[in-house]
This record gives sequence, structure tokens and C-alpha cells, in this order.
Amino acid sequence: MTEETPGFEEKPDVPSGATSDDAEPKDASPAPGSPGEGASPAGDASAQIAGLTAQLDQVRMALDERTADLQRLQAEFQNYRRRVERDRITVKEIAVANLLTELLPVLDDIGRAREHGELVGGFKSVAESLETTVAKMGLQQFGKEGEPFDPTIHEALMHSYAPDVTETTCVAILQPGYRIGERTIRPARVAVAEPQPGAQTVKGESSDSAEAADDKESGGPDEG
Repeated sequence: MTEETPGFEEKPDVPSGATSDDAEPKDASPAPGSPGEGASPAGDASAQIAGLTAQLDQVRMALDERTADLQRLQAEFQNYRRRVERDRITVKEIAVANLLTELLPVLDDIGRAREHGELVGGFKSVAESLETTVAKMGLQQFGKEGEPFDPTIHEALMHSYAPDVTETTCVAILQPGYRIGERTIRPARVAVAEPQPGAQTVKGESSDSAEAADDKESGGPDEG
């Protein structure tokens, strides 16, 4: 039997000429360029930048599309507001015109009463108040004697010939016309007169006769 000496530990046998460091195992590291080596940091950064740039381009494209949609919706809304405002004004003008059209016979009666001197007392005050109110609502009266006949605003109810007119002329206003702004709600009803047939020819012959008489008295035209 072999007796172990207390206080001493057994050590593994180490070959002669080798140190204790050589006996310990070392971590194996891959050689440069070997398949086990990872990608370089510069390549990873370039790939990440390219990916972020592509995402940024997509975001910009989506933002441009949304901006175009918003601008189109805003333009449509502005057009809608203008159309609604125009329709509102048109409806208001039509309503006012319909109301004033119903009052035209009353205004005609007031005019006839004024012509006959019957517009007196309280009736006169009421009539003038009514005329002031319709004027504030935009009602305008037109039609005067002596103005040229215009078929767009005049309605001829009577026709005659007159030697003292050179064109078709309104010689009497039977009923005044009324308009609101540029819109005529009733043409003026008038009596018209035209130049007498042949009046221009007679006038031209009279002028020629007068010139001939002057030439005769002066001994005729000068001879060249």
C-alpha cells in the first residue's frame, strides 16, 4: 500500500519541456475572411440608410397625395359656398319680384289718382309710404314721353304717325314700366308715333329746290 502524504495535492503529469500555460486550452477565433466572420459595420449602415431613404420617399409621396386631396376638397367647398350664396340671392330676388309684381296694380291706381288730383288726405300719406317702401326694395319706375321706342323695355299699345318725329317715339305713357336692378318685371306700355311716309322724301326735295333757287338768284353755279 502506498501512503498519501497529508497536505499535498496531486498534479497531473506534464510532459517535459512544456509549460503550464501550454497545458491549458485556448479559445479558437476564426481567421480573417473566413465564413464565420460577420458583415462589416459600414455595410450595415449603408443598408439602413437606403431603407430609411425609401421609407422617407414613400411618406413624402403619401403626404403630397393627401395635400392634393385637401386642396381639391377646399376648392370644391369654396365653389359650393359661392353657388349656395348665388342661389340664395337669386331666390331672394325672385321672391321680391313676385311680391312687387302683385303690388303693381295698386301702384297704377295711385298714379291715376295722382293724375286726377285725388291723392289727398290720409290716402296720400299711405300711398307715399307704399311708394317709399317699394323703392327701398329696389323697384324702379321707367318710361317717359319723347324717348325712342325700345321693344325690349316698351310695349306699344297704340300706333300713329307724326310729322315732327324722325324715328319711332313714345308719345304717351299709358302705364309706366318697372324694373328691379337690370331685371324688367313689367315693360312700359306706351303709344308710339312714327314719321309720316314720304316725309323724308318731301323734305329732301324741298332742300334741293331751295338750293336750286339760290343758285338761280346768284346767276348759277360758278363755271370753272
